[in-house]
Amino acid sequence: MPDDTRPIRVIVPRQGVFAPGAQTTTAADLDRILHAWQGRFTGGHSPSTTTLAFLDWAAHALNAPFQTAGLGRTAVEHWQRLAQIALGTEAMLPLPDGDHRFTNPAWSQPPYNLVVQAVLLGEQWCDSVVQTPGGMDPGNRRILGFNTRQFLDLISPSNWPWFNPEVTAATRNTGGRNLLSGLDNLLRDQARARGIPQQDDHFRPGVDVAATPGKVVLRNELIELIQYTPTTPLVGAEPVLIVPAWIMKYYILDLSPGNSMIRWLVGQGRTVFVISWRNPDASMRDTALDDYRSNGVMAAIDAVQAICGPARIHATGYCLGGTLLAIAAAAMARGGDGRLASLTLLAAQTDFTEAGELQLFITEDQLDFLGDIMCAQGTLSPEQMGSAFQMLRSNDLVWSQGIRDYLLGEREMPSDLMAWNSDGTRLPARMHIEYLRDLFLNNNLAEGRLLVGDRPVALGDVKLPMFVVGTERDHIAPWRSVFKLHLLNDGALTFVLTSGGHNAGIVSEPGHPHRSYRIRLRAHDARTLGPDEWRAATSPQDGSWWLAWDKWLEAQSSLRVAPPPMGAALCDAPGDYMREH
Repeated sequence: MPDDTRPIRVIVPRQGVFAPGAQTTTAADLDRILHAWQGRFTGGHSPSTTTLAFLDWAAHALNAPFQTAGLGRTAVEHWQRLAQIALGTEAMLPLPDGDHRFTNPAWSQPPYNLVVQAVLLGEQWCDSVVQTPGGMDPGNRRILGFNTRQFLDLISPSNWPWFNPEVTAATRNTGGRNLLSGLDNLLRDQARARGIPQQDDHFRPGVDVAATPGKVVLRNELIELIQYTPTTPLVGAEPVLIVPAWIMKYYILDLSPGNSMIRWLVGQGRTVFVISWRNPDASMRDTALDDYRSNGVMAAIDAVQAICGPARIHATGYCLGGTLLAIAAAAMARGGDGRLASLTLLAAQTDFTEAGELQLFITEDQLDFLGDIMCAQGTLSPEQMGSAFQMLRSNDLVWSQGIRDYLLGEREMPSDLMAWNSDGTRLPARMHIEYLRDLFLNNNLAEGRLLVGDRPVALGDVKLPMFVVGTERDHIAPWRSVFKLHLLNDGALTFVLTSGGHNAGIVSEPGHPHRSYRIRLRAHDARTLGPDEWRAATSPQDGSWWLAWDKWLEAQSSLRVAPPPMGAALCDAPGDYMREH
């Protein structure tokens, strides 16, 4: 048999796994090209993953013929119940929690109310189909359920203008002007996606958002480090270094002046530094996860101490930046590096066994497919990353928004958070695959297998006071997953559970209405409560958790001093890297 990996006479620009360069192409390279082409039509999702999940279901369904036959009986029972609802002899099904498709009062009127009941009963039956055969791999069942949900969301009558009473009423009342407005919204969105500024872009980085005064005091191939101008005569001796995620831009923490965490910290008398990550292009395809630690976190720590002197640093990480900061802190502890005074982690996971809905996309097959796509591109685009998050909540983030924007011709009032959310970044191919495989898939950090400098790091080595924040409605970093740091480190750990989601729960400035949080200290070597036990034992408090955090920082700090000098300025904040598209 011939070897299918022997060189063939095709030359493409490629070298190594992620770096370009001319070499002879193998059959494996051609498969990568095929997968990159397939990814254009699948949104980056591996068709093999979906196929394997369906085959797993089919094999178990065939081997459980009596359970499978029972699905037919269940279907008949659902049709009978729909008939009884139509005759008024059976109560109507309520809408599931969080389902906003049919909340408009017009859906409660005939004949649309029967359409809603048919949809709900049909979705119940489809869910029973997914759940019926026993013995399926749990991951495959989740994937099958997810894909079934996506299909049902797609064909929902609320998405079709002639079935949606809200759209037909708007069209009748406006003489079709809603559809013209929707077309205009669509054209504007397409232009904005191509980088063409629009007149309704109200939040300009550096002017309306990311506008806290400061200077870029360090620039390397991966980061700019921003130091913010002090506004108080005295500041805490220990500076605050913020490590944001690089999936989006740093100014989630420096939105409008009224809800900027960075501006608020400066006003509380903190010397604040923040990392602004470079928006990578294809030339950075071989940038590794550890490069983000060494050229990002560690380079920033070196620069902060060069400016502020020997004072130790209050290190703060958000989302993926918090995970990276935890890795850096563990490596520093292993090497006896005592430059950190405390560790604050905001919606950041360190154990990924219960990492939420994103686990749907984390299988060996999916990562291999995604790696082939990024090998061709060099990076993961913000559109590809955004589509994964949107599909997790497709009813709210795709279909309902599309109905409002393009069929009803309405626009949600713009906000600084929406502007930031549309300002995405790319991810280097090698880093992203290492992050997903080492952390999400294999959980190497929590299980002591993650290597830094050819040696494993352990979170239990970190001997720092910790302030850890989870948010109640976080579907990216579920709070119970964030809480697992209690099991990985026996030091003093203050845990906060705040209202809101992954972004809005963190951007929770004092004075914001309807905010609350729970807070409890687990002392060093004290008994660890389970997450549900912790929540039951911890009473909620009204207000912003920022105030509790500032009080905690003050307790970990020494005396107030005159502000340190500003570092040598390369340019004004927000810098050049933040403006890269």
